[in-house]
Amino acid sequence: MPNRIGEAGRGNTGYLSDMIRPVIFMLAAAAPLMLCANAAIAEPAGEPVAVVELFTSQGCSSCPPADAFLGDLAKRGDVVALSYHVDYWDYLGWQDTLARPENTQRQRAYGRSFQASSIYTPQMIVNGRTHMAGSRRTAVMNAIEDRIGTAEGLSVDIAARYEGDNLVIETGGSENGRRKAHVVLVNFDATHVVNVKRGENRGKSLTYHNAVTAYQTVGVWKGVAARFELPMSDIAGKGNGGCAVLLQETSTDGLPGAILGATIVNFSSAW
Repeated sequence: MPNRIGEAGRGNTGYLSDMIRPVIFMLAAAAPLMLCANAAIAEPAGEPVAVVELFTSQGCSSCPPADAFLGDLAKRGDVVALSYHVDYWDYLGWQDTLARPENTQRQRAYGRSFQASSIYTPQMIVNGRTHMAGSRRTAVMNAIEDRIGTAEGLSVDIAARYEGDNLVIETGGSENGRRKAHVVLVNFDATHVVNVKRGENRGKSLTYHNAVTAYQTVGVWKGVAARFELPMSDIAGKGNGGCAVLLQETSTDGLPGAILGATIVNFSSAW
């Protein structure tokens, strides 16, 4: 059963009351963009059919099956599988070594988009459109498969590649040319093995896949074919996994919405 926590406070594990005070969502525009600067070893992955975002925690006893499931999705090659470690279970006795406050903010923002009374782990969100417990493999797979080739799938072509010292992102257009979306770069580490020493998962050695290290909006897509270039000299840091590019609708008050297109660039582990 998922662990839940309310939007206006903290409580015990299990389904919790609506207690955490809302936090206004911000795209991490001021955060350093964590992208690998070694273009020579960039390798494009297969064309994605879906984006699956998992919100998880090392301090959540319900999460390990969902973490393993995300690893399976990542290995498919046609799913952009991203793991956002959140920090609101740290008080249970174990501080998640991969958690970032920005990840928790993103989950809360999704919660407001879905008009949900609480947030929980493990939660999986498919294409920014629907959410469910990350342990429900069949439901998640149905959510992926049922949207392929539909308006709720990844209907806008998007590709990323390197040209010299630049990262080039190219997008197609929408059918009516009227939609707008943010171009969001999400950097992640490929694999982490963590020995949890305290908390609900005490004594377990857990493997985590595609843990998000940074995300940032780098442009606005206006419904027509477009090209975005990012000079590598302007990009700080690197991840050992890769970079996902999401074309995501965003409300006027900054809440994340439907993901219209996506691509992913993986990096070799041999730096």
